Amino acid sequence: MRILLVYPRYPDTFWNMRHALKFVSKKAAYPPLGLLTVASLLPEQWEKKLIDMNTDKLTDADIEWADYVFISAMDIQKQSAREVIERCGQSHTKVVASGPMFTTGYDEFAGVAHFVLSEAEVTLPRFLADLEKGCAKHLYESDERPDVNLTPVPDWRLLDIKKYASLSLQYSRGCPHNCEFCDIVLLNGRVPRTKGTEQFLEEMDAIYRLGWRGTIFVVDDNFIGNKNKLKTDILPALIKWMEERSHPFNFMTQASVKLADDEALMGLMTKAGFNAVFVGVETPDEGSLGECGKLQNTNRDLVASIKRMQNFGLLVYGGFIVGFDSDPNNIFDRQVTFIQQSGIVGAMVGLLNAPRGTALYKRLKGENRLTEAFTGDNTDLFPQFHAPDEP
Repeated sequence: MRILLVYPRYPDTFWNMRHALKFVSKKAAYPPLGLLTVASLLPEQWEKKLIDMNTDKLTDADIEWADYVFISAMDIQKQSAREVIERCGQSHTKVVASGPMFTTGYDEFAGVAHFVLSEAEVTLPRFLADLEKGCAKHLYESDERPDVNLTPVPDWRLLDIKKYASLSLQYSRGCPHNCEFCDIVLLNGRVPRTKGTEQFLEEMDAIYRLGWRGTIFVVDDNFIGNKNKLKTDILPALIKWMEERSHPFNFMTQASVKLADDEALMGLMTKAGFNAVFVGVETPDEGSLGECGKLQNTNRDLVASIKRMQNFGLLVYGGFIVGFDSDPNNIFDRQVTFIQQSGIVGAMVGLLNAPRGTALYKRLKGENRLTEAFTGDNTDLFPQFHAPDEP
C-alpha cells in the first residue's frame, strides 16, 4: 500500500500564526502529531508520505501516487479538508478520514470512502483487518477509551522538523472537568488516561535523536489531570532525564487554573523545564463562570492565581470568552482590565462557540437558538447563536 497522510491548511486565524512565524523563519507552529501517530499504527511495510499543507503544497502527483489518502483535521480546517477530499475524488483516490472534526461531524462530508473515528488505537486496527479481508466498512466508531500506554511513538521520519517552531508530545487524554462549551470530554472522556514514565521518556528520546533542541508543546488539554502521578513519577524522571542531557528542551502545556494551588507541582514543572502554560480563564465574571460550569475557576482570586504561577517562573497565556448569557454590559472593559492586571503575556479572546455534540450545543439547539454552523474560529464576526430574548 502507498499511503499519503494529509493535514489540511489553517486559514488566517489565531490557529495558523502565519504572520508571527515569519519572525522565526518557520512555516508552522506545531506538527500534525495525530497523523504522525496514525502512521506508526499502520503496517510497517506500507509506503508512507506526509504532506502538511501548512508547510508544503499538496500536488496532484502526490494524490495520484497514493492508494489511500488519510486525512485528519479540526473544525477550523474544514474548508481546506473539503478541497482535499474533492481533489482526491477527481483523481479517483480513496479517502480515509479521522480526527476530531470528522468524529463529531462526519455526516457533513461527502466523497469519503471510510470514516475511522473516535480514538485510532481502537478503530484503526478494525479498519485495517477488514481492509485486508476486502470488506472494509464505510464507518468505524467506538465509545471505548483505550489505554494510551498502547499508543506507539509517532513516526517522526515523515517530517521535516526544521519547518516547525515547536515539536509536540502527548502525555495524557481526558479532563476531569466538564465545562459546558468544551468538547474534550466528548472526544476523550472525563477520566484522565496517562502514559507511563518509560513510554513518556521513550518519546522524549525519539525527539532528542532527531536532533531537535528547543520547545516541545505537551499537547494535553489538561496536563495536571493526574497531579499525584506527575509529582511522584513523571516529573522527577523528566528532571533526571533533562539533567543528564544538559537541558535540551523547554516545555509548554495547557492546564486548569488549579495548577496555582499546588506549589510542589509548579516547582517540579519549572525544574523539569516547563516555562509556559496556557490556562482557560474564560471570564472574570462569576455568573458567567457558573453558567458554563467552569467551577474550577469560581470562588477564587483569578489574578492572584495567575500571579502565583508567574512567580514560579511560568509564562501564562490565557483563553477568554465573551458572549455568555450572564455577561454584564461592562464585560469588555472587565476583560481588558483583567488581562492587564494579571500580566498574561498572550490572550486568546473570542466569541462563545458551541462545538457540535457539546452540552452547550445541545442546550442551544433545544432552545432553538442556533443560527450558524460551528467553524472552530473563535474570532468569527458572526455569533453562532442568538440571545435568549431574540426571536
